[in-house]
Amino acid sequence: MPRLNFKSIGQGLRGLWADSSGQDLIEYALLSSFMVVAIWIFFPTGMVVAISGIFSRLLSTASILVP
Repeated sequence: MPRLNFKSIGQGLRGLWADSSGQDLIEYALLSSFMVVAIWIFFPTGMVVAISGIFSRLLSTASILVP
């Protein structure tokens, strides 16, 4: 039965703690989720429907103008 080497486990955990390769992705996910919640709380439902209608009209106009 192999023995656990606590020294190597500690070094591995310190390496994971120091690794910041996915930090940007997590920050952007947190920021975008905060923005969605803030918009959902502060804008009334009717305004969201109106904004959606504006963007759909812009998209239909752009699809007609751009071949």
